[in-house]
Amino acid sequence: MSDRSLALGVIGGGIMGEAILSRLFVRNIYAPDRVKVADPNPQRREYLTQEYGVAVTAENAEVTREAEVLLLAVKPQIFDRVAPDLALLPASSLVISILAGTPLSRLQAACGDRAVVRVMPNTPATVGAGISALAPGSQVSPTQLETAKQILAAVGSVVEVSEPLLDAVTGLSGSGPAFAAAFIEALSDGGVAAGLPRAIASQLAIETVLGAATLLKEKQMHPAQLKDSVTSPGGTTIAGMVALEKGGLRSAAIEAVKAAAARSRELGQG
Repeated sequence: MSDRSLALGVIGGGIMGEAILSRLFVRNIYAPDRVKVADPNPQRREYLTQEYGVAVTAENAEVTREAEVLLLAVKPQIFDRVAPDLALLPASSLVISILAGTPLSRLQAACGDRAVVRVMPNTPATVGAGISALAPGSQVSPTQLETAKQILAAVGSVVEVSEPLLDAVTGLSGSGPAFAAAFIEALSDGGVAAGLPRAIASQLAIETVLGAATLLKEKQMHPAQLKDSVTSPGGTTIAGMVALEKGGLRSAAIEAVKAAAARSRELGQG
């Protein structure tokens, strides 16, 4: 490829596209002068230029004609409008798609023989605390796979899965932040019901869940191990655990993930 080619092209400068871009710059993985973003919204283009110093355009083809790596970050509903421009990519390009419910078969049909990686990120990526699951297409080389992982690692952890598992990933880590937020809200409500001011109850709930998750991750503990270490015979925690079991917390969480995964499969079938 020529020296004038872009290291990174982005189609879609929305929340997730910006989140990935911003972390790539923080980590010095890409320089702004080697990045171009295509977005139809003029206000969004102006913002991205002022905030990050990247080149912007309203024309997708200006990005696809020269991108070594293309981040495809549009809404899946408008994929058909973007697809014709993907055929303009250089033959050696790598396409990283974060389009929910858009299978590799459809992406690769639009991209020809180019390497395509399908990714399911989640919203904590906007603060660098996300987790992304990726599924590489058949044309992806080991080097390209490592490039994709490096880009996604800028916004959090990365796991590799086969494409059929991405619906389950969507149900767990894609929808999971909403489930976690609902639980935190419920904890906060419980604190208010027990007499705490709302602001203090909310802070306690957020920090407690964050601390528990951090402890599990850092110590590589099984959740049951942490639960047992807090639960004393005849104490306050076991009384609360009994109430959670009566309320069906475990089964409700399991069914929530299964329902979200099933919906992801439905959306993927169009």
